[in-house]
Amino acid sequence: MTTPHDGLTYRPLTDADTPAVLGLLTASLAGGPTGTRTAEFFDWKHRLNPFGASPGLVAEAGDGRLAGVRLFLRWEWRTGGRPVPAVRPVDTATHPDFQGRGVFRDLTLRLLEEVAPEAELVFNTPNGNSLPGYLKMGWRELGRVPVAVRVARPGAFALGARAALARRASGPVRPVRCGLESAAAWFAGPRTGLAELLRERAGAEAADTRLAVRRTPGFLQWRYGDAPGLDYRVITCHRGGELAGLAVGRPRRRGPLTEFTLADVIVRPGDRGSAARLLKEAARAGCDHVAGHLAAGTEAAAAALRSGYLTAPRTGMVLAARTPSGPLPEGRSAADWRFALGDLEVF
Repeated sequence: MTTPHDGLTYRPLTDADTPAVLGLLTASLAGGPTGTRTAEFFDWKHRLNPFGASPGLVAEAGDGRLAGVRLFLRWEWRTGGRPVPAVRPVDTATHPDFQGRGVFRDLTLRLLEEVAPEAELVFNTPNGNSLPGYLKMGWRELGRVPVAVRVARPGAFALGARAALARRASGPVRPVRCGLESAAAWFAGPRTGLAELLRERAGAEAADTRLAVRRTPGFLQWRYGDAPGLDYRVITCHRGGELAGLAVGRPRRRGPLTEFTLADVIVRPGDRGSAARLLKEAARAGCDHVAGHLAAGTEAAAAALRSGYLTAPRTGMVLAARTPSGPLPEGRSAADWRFALGDLEVF
């Protein structure tokens, strides 16, 4: 169903729009996390998501050009065992010829109305430029999600950090090397012990009222094993021949530095020793430093200090949220969530 407004037609996104949407996103936001926006990545993210296909709207001009696009990524949190269906505003762009006409706002508010019957929560991590616009549309800033850092190569890290602060090059760009097994290969294998590990975690977390994603083998394979172009790697540890823990991250360039972005750490309930082993192994991935969010109360957070991880001051993503129909109740904060960085990483 189409709705004309201000000379534009707002309608649902269709498969046939993909090439034009990719072109518009590239023109507005460059190549994204993989460097190039491909139909394969778009399909993985928006059509193969185990939580469901992404709802999307486009604004179309009379000559057939796309004036704007807005997509919400489906997500599912759980609290105390109860599912909380959610959406995350993600890929959005407005064609330069149509900027300043409220296209972004119209697309966002219309899509909120569309998802209201099926989503309880809308969340995202806007940057400093986009946050004011979201606040005007009913989002509430809930605080920062802190990032813990472990320096792995002190000399290289110091040189890169100084170069970053001075906004200058630190020398020749070094390739990012990482000898860890690829997530694609690991998840394509037998994954022995993973289902049991995740069942134990789910049982231990059932009474936790914080919002968290219930990790299943299928979800983890989609999120890390099947992600095209993101180069996720896997670290495992075993006790008595059984899988005791799993960590997932990806090597990447971060300005003049190389970073191992630690997306997920999963261990058996109470097993701080395995968490420490995984955290230390991440620092041996070959990058200058490791960065990740270690949620309060988790085994990884308890093992952080003795594994060399410190929370970096004045860093971390800003969390903002609302319901589809209006603002969140007062008193909600980022402490109501139990995140892994992979839940919030922009991908």
